Amino acid sequence: MLSETNQLLRLSQGHLNLLEACPRKFQHTYLDQLNSPLNPEHEEHQTLGSQFHLLMQQREMGLPIGSFLEADTQLQNWMSGFTNAAPEILTPTDSQTFRESEHYRILQVQDYLLTVVYDLFIADSQQAQILDWKTYPKPQNKRKLEQNWQTRLYLYVLAETSAYLPKNISMTYWFVQSEGKPQSITFNYNLTQHQQTEKELNQLLNKLTNWLEDYQRNQLFPQVPENSKTCNYCHFAAHCARTQASEEYQQNYLPNLANIPEVSL
Repeated sequence: MLSETNQLLRLSQGHLNLLEACPRKFQHTYLDQLNSPLNPEHEEHQTLGSQFHLLMQQREMGLPIGSFLEADTQLQNWMSGFTNAAPEILTPTDSQTFRESEHYRILQVQDYLLTVVYDLFIADSQQAQILDWKTYPKPQNKRKLEQNWQTRLYLYVLAETSAYLPKNISMTYWFVQSEGKPQSITFNYNLTQHQQTEKELNQLLNKLTNWLEDYQRNQLFPQVPENSKTCNYCHFAAHCARTQASEEYQQNYLPNLANIPEVSL
């Protein structure tokens, strides 16, 4: 990710979330490019989530999706539930409405290119909606989701790269795996939020610029406080000299080698 000074760095909401949560982990992940151990369960869920996103994209483009549904019962259930919960999204009636899946936008702020990809973008002459598919259960804390950089950045970039006023922009998360039936959370944007996001975004990018300059001089990115609970679950704890946290991570989250079956050659 690190490049020449005359080159712009691309940042996504994932970069911003990690940078805000732990600058040192950002360094290890994107600058040092250290690999993290794979969690098979997480990897399997991530694959299924990607398949659902592809399924929704294929459907929006008018391509056949039968083979996707036949191959996986879970996808069938999610799709059936979402169709029942939000038929107005899947069967639009207004031909004047613009719709596009995997809608890509980019915005330069300082020396960075902020990139967003909307799972589904729906807009008419008055309003614009961002829709995002989530294949995990609905979160309990709506406030945390509102403060997540995905929510803030997606809304901010749309307001900055279009003629829509913030008050005419919204973002809806659809949680297709929620208990009972798919559920949604909608965030309506406004000018005050837009100005606050702009302020916080520039503050974070100013810090990143300083940290990158220090990194070029072989200085490490800042760490979170040593008593931070996040270190207990971080696979980079050893790199950060957080020995106790590293031992706890290995004991609780890494597989026991004795329990891994032998592979016949």
